[in-house]
Amino acid sequence: MVCKVIPERATSFGSLTTNMESWVELEEWLRNEFSQSEADAAFASHLASAAGRMLRDFRSEALAAGIGKDQLKDEGDARSQALMSSVLSFARPDDAVLSEEAADDIARVHANRVWIIDPLDGTREYSENRHDWAVHVALWVDGSLSAGAVALPGEDIVLGSATDVGPSNAVHSGPIRIAVSRSRAPQLVSDIAASLDAELVPMGSAGYKASAVIRGEVDAYIHAGGQFEWDSAAPVAVAVAQGLHASRIDGSDLRYNQEDPYLPDLLVCRADLADQLLSAIAQFK
Repeated sequence: MVCKVIPERATSFGSLTTNMESWVELEEWLRNEFSQSEADAAFASHLASAAGRMLRDFRSEALAAGIGKDQLKDEGDARSQALMSSVLSFARPDDAVLSEEAADDIARVHANRVWIIDPLDGTREYSENRHDWAVHVALWVDGSLSAGAVALPGEDIVLGSATDVGPSNAVHSGPIRIAVSRSRAPQLVSDIAASLDAELVPMGSAGYKASAVIRGEVDAYIHAGGQFEWDSAAPVAVAVAQGLHASRIDGSDLRYNQEDPYLPDLLVCRADLADQLLSAIAQFK
């Protein structure tokens, strides 16, 4: 789903996070903004939206106040985690949660419903006042991802699993375009690109790169340098809902809500390119 990041009425959480002892105000904000009856896919987009808007507003205030990059990273992570944890506790009190920014309760592996979240994907980009960072919200139910949303607050949009987001599988007439990190493309991806005469397109966070595939801006995102479930769950939920291919780089299924959340590699691409890319990956890995 593509939409504005958040309705204006929800911007008040930013001030609440600076005074978390104000529980009455917090509970009022939650009751006004969220509902336990909201459908899961819509709720995922709503939650990603709320966290994204708060993070963007906080960054503007923090940079104006002269806060340094390291503090901005830490504060952004903590504030987004506080928001998302509060909302999930209120709106989905019976569900388990796996978050990058919270202690892992291993009891989640026995739960039927688990929210897998990354409160701030791309802290480096966030702290550098760039646009290519994200917020991830995914829901795992009984063995598979059932809903997901990726907020791209720097571009005022949310990509959700419930609605068509655009030309994800549209055929591109030029060379294959592969999203890579801004600093340096991994050797595996460089080798694959050379063998396919593909174009490498640098950009920021993992969620932003996967979202570029979903939006049809690139054709593939290949990662083999180590990730965790929260890095890919939400983008994969959205990508699969749009008919894209998503797997590990050996073609096997991506499995979530595992006891060890380490999920080191990922391929998200146009469905028609999956076999070609998996064959190329097999030559070099």
